[in-house]
Amino acid sequence: MKTIPRDPHWCAAPVAAGPLRRWLTDRGSLTARLEQHAGAIKVKVLFQGLRRVNQDEAFLFASPVARVLVREVLLMCGTKPLVFAHTVVAPSALRGAWRSVTALGTRPLGAALFADPRIARFPLRQKKLPLLHPLHRRAAAQLKKQPPPLWARRSIFALGNSPILVSEVFLPAIYDL
Repeated sequence: MKTIPRDPHWCAAPVAAGPLRRWLTDRGSLTARLEQHAGAIKVKVLFQGLRRVNQDEAFLFASPVARVLVREVLLMCGTKPLVFAHTVVAPSALRGAWRSVTALGTRPLGAALFADPRIARFPLRQKKLPLLHPLHRRAAAQLKKQPPPLWARRSIFALGNSPILVSEVFLPAIYDL
């Protein structure tokens, strides 16, 4: 994958992100950074299966109604959810470059992505998710009370010509770190 797909819905630099700016722009492994600040991080798998892409993910796939593998997890410190992570992969890539994604279980995806030097990471994009955004709704469903708009970042990773899109939604508890 030589060119960066155009992502018209998310911005290249967070505006007014305040204390989350460093979290939103750090290009390293989010799981590793969370462990530096909070200690052991647990991955709780919420969903893994086929689903239609969100409207703002369609730019990466052949069809805006494409069904893709979706993996949704919470990154947690003890019982406190810190980040809601949402990954989408084209089903055809699951027979090739990204076949290991389906076997991750409770292991963090980031560990696999950053361990393979063949995997290229495209620039991070950020967005303050409104309450009606599908990622905000699914992240908020994991919390005891409805949060305000949430900051998120996402990035495309590519292995050869196969992309994977990883979105990470920062939950209110991240401010305590």
